[in-house]
Amino acid sequence: MRMTTTDEDLATQAACGDGAAFGVLLDRHYDRLFAFCFRLTGSRAEAEDLTQDICTALPTKLRSYQGRARVTTWLYRVAVNAAHDRRRKQATYARATSGWGTWEIGRVADIAEDADKSDWLTNAMGTLTDDLRDTLALILDDATHAQAAEVLGVSEGTISWRISEAKKRLKAHRKQEDTQ
Repeated sequence: MRMTTTDEDLATQAACGDGAAFGVLLDRHYDRLFAFCFRLTGSRAEAEDLTQDICTALPTKLRSYQGRARVTTWLYRVAVNAAHDRRRKQATYARATSGWGTWEIGRVADIAEDADKSDWLTNAMGTLTDDLRDTLALILDDATHAQAAEVLGVSEGTISWRISEAKKRLKAHRKQEDTQ
């Protein structure tokens, strides 16, 4: 019954919401549409995606089909437009994301450098006396000198001296490592 129905009649019926007509129309032209999309994209995966995008949008697009051209001609035009839209989106995405790779490489390098510094500091703090290490740990944990003094039961002046002394010893430790 449907095999004698023209593509143009099927398109008109599908545009009016006839799912069966849409199915027959798709059955008739899906393979040809896919092959055309493959020629447009040069990639099987891209052709599959593009064909699926077209098929998904086809029920809406069929409403604009006016019957002035054969359905196949109209369908090719839909495919070409969809391919152009896809390429434009990819180009826009590529422009928007260019530089992100470089940024990410830099970000990862910064994280690694920070981790190396943190590891060095943790190891170097092990060379300090207990009172200097405790004081430095509190200050590095964002305690104020007043808070650190309260926790350790010493004056703020003592905290300031301990921080200064810890810096000197850490600097000397770094210098000794660099000469080895």
